Amino acid sequence: MAEQVESFEIDLEKERKEILNAFRGLLRSCKRRTKADTAMIRKAFDVALEAHKEMRRKSGEPYIYHPIAVARICSEEMGLGARAITCALLHDTVEDTHITLDDVEDLFGPKVRLIIDGLTKIPEVFDQNASIQAENFRKMILTISDDIRVVLVKIADRLHNMRTLGSMAPDKQLKIAAETKFLYAPLAHRLGLYTIKSELEDLSLRYTEPRIYEQIEANLKSTKDVRNRFIRRFTAPIKEALSEQGYKFEIKARTKSISSIWRKMTTKEVPFEEVYDLFAIRIIVDTTQALEKSDCWRIYSIVTDFYQPSPDRLRDWISTPRANGYESLHTTVMSPSGKWGEVQIRSKRMDEIAEKGLAAHYKYKESKDSDSKFDRWIAEIRDLMESQHNNALDFVDDFKLNLFAEEIYVFTPKGDLRVLPVSSTILDFAYDIHTAIGDRCIGAKVNNRLVPLSYQLNSGDQVDIITSPKQRPNEEWLRFVTTARAKHKIKGSLNEERKLIAQDGKEILERKFKQHNIRFTHENISALEKFYNVNSGTELYYRIAKGKIDLTKLREIENQHGLLQVKKKTKRPVKKTKVAPISEIDQKKDTIIIGEDFKNIDYSLAKCCNPIPGDSVFGFITINEGIRIHRNNCPNAEHLQSKMAYRCIRARWKGQQTVERVASLRLKGFDQVGLVNRLTEIVSNQHNVNIRSISFETIDGIFEGKIKVLVYDTYHLQELMGKFELVEGVQRVERWDDGADDYMEDTTG
Repeated sequence: MAEQVESFEIDLEKERKEILNAFRGLLRSCKRRTKADTAMIRKAFDVALEAHKEMRRKSGEPYIYHPIAVARICSEEMGLGARAITCALLHDTVEDTHITLDDVEDLFGPKVRLIIDGLTKIPEVFDQNASIQAENFRKMILTISDDIRVVLVKIADRLHNMRTLGSMAPDKQLKIAAETKFLYAPLAHRLGLYTIKSELEDLSLRYTEPRIYEQIEANLKSTKDVRNRFIRRFTAPIKEALSEQGYKFEIKARTKSISSIWRKMTTKEVPFEEVYDLFAIRIIVDTTQALEKSDCWRIYSIVTDFYQPSPDRLRDWISTPRANGYESLHTTVMSPSGKWGEVQIRSKRMDEIAEKGLAAHYKYKESKDSDSKFDRWIAEIRDLMESQHNNALDFVDDFKLNLFAEEIYVFTPKGDLRVLPVSSTILDFAYDIHTAIGDRCIGAKVNNRLVPLSYQLNSGDQVDIITSPKQRPNEEWLRFVTTARAKHKIKGSLNEERKLIAQDGKEILERKFKQHNIRFTHENISALEKFYNVNSGTELYYRIAKGKIDLTKLREIENQHGLLQVKKKTKRPVKKTKVAPISEIDQKKDTIIIGEDFKNIDYSLAKCCNPIPGDSVFGFITINEGIRIHRNNCPNAEHLQSKMAYRCIRARWKGQQTVERVASLRLKGFDQVGLVNRLTEIVSNQHNVNIRSISFETIDGIFEGKIKVLVYDTYHLQELMGKFELVEGVQRVERWDDGADDYMEDTTG
């Protein structure tokens, strides 16, 4: 026993030394720090170490490793200063330990308190109408206008959690990965943290689509040597020419991220072998800010002396930086061996901003244009904050609209540049200029041509908005707009107009009450809400003003001394689907075994992804349709898991299933005589399964076919797909999902 204790003490001593080494590594990573900065960071470490001393992570290591790692990401990968590092060390203390916000303020001041408050989650409450994930995200985002470091520390926290996600349970991995891909990766992109954004997307894919991730990773490893040889040959003449011209430069080769490769494979519908730009050559020139633009274009000229550029693949983000401050010159060129290669040209300053995003902007104060773009984005967040009537899920939807990845550049009549998301319309542009212009907009002249409100703008368009004092926003406008700002402003105008109309309805009702000797009280208004089946007094008044409520029916309601007595309506018993009340379900312990009864609650297979035995699945609790079983890689899984994880539950298939289920396949290739006959023969004769439906379309010798078959499980389906791939002419066979109709039913009803 004594030996065991001694051994345990040695382990603790070893851990203590490793923790101190980790902290020293953190201090070494803080390049620019004063003695006061060092003292503050050390004090934060001491407080966090003491507060978390009894805690361990799921992996078994001391919890303090996590805040140290988050702080190091803030320092090394984001270039943040001492206060952000202090907050990173303390970020979980208020949420998980005895430390309070008052303690934090006493020790480190009000600024650190503000940041820690923004990082502290709202306590979980089991409210069927609330998403804790969405509420916490909204709380964090609302602090952006006070201190952007809240979001930067949170992204660092999420990055380390994703790096160590392997120790979590599979259902937790899926929910965290889905939320990361849905919200945190786009947020990192919007803040200019490209390297972190790519890693978050890759780690998300690793857990949401493990087979795909492993396959692309293996393909990259197997082609690495060939790729490296090509890069050496490709860059050799460029290096020689740049050196002769006297440039101080660095050339890096960056392989495209796994998630980016997968995105290209799905959007272009090509296999891995046909993704031509697997890597990019980055030329970083060390020059002054005054010369960097001209130097980058001269280097572009040198590159294109050796290699032919693709005319439609030039991206000039030096003359017009992206909305998040990104500056670089991109071109795609053809090598002598017939392979395309992407070349990125930028200065050392531009590269630091591209790597460290927003944090690097504060280092380069001269970059006023970029700072103003961030200020403008923060102003848009303030606009969203004003929308108090929105619930957290609406807020997340609206906020996500602001995390656009692609932009267009549009000009005012005077030549001022405005940056908008792709697919923006005339209305988006009008509201981007001013709310009053948006509210009165009736159309526009784009490049001197008259266009309607719904016209989608393109880069380079010059837009002259036409207004009318008689114009008012209407509900249909919400379908035309893309930006969160425009949606918020339109909803605000509609609500104000609705309130004015409701005021008229209230006056009409007051007059009617006087005629019938009914008192105008809260109780009587509530009685009318029940009688006319409306959900609020404002809605009641609005419908009265619009003539949608028949007030002659007031005579039918019993009036006792001025008080209305609404009798309860007797309804015929209707057979309902058993709904899943959240209170009956323990998400941490319960698992649906598909094929067995689950707490007398109905569940069914989602039509949007048609899961079959062998698929990894989860259950989603609908409002009044029981539980729907979705595949983990369902097109809608990311939305459900990230925004409404509180309604998701573990699910798995029962041992051996003998029930046939529908699976959809899509085939592509070159049309051949008798192709359809050969495919149907495989299904019917070789596999003895039934075809539910089949359709083929051929355009210029290329066919696309969709087949729905009945199979027992994923093994059965894979076997069938393998047979299809052997048919002459067939190039690709893939699982195909019907769409998102079932998802809409899940989330709304």
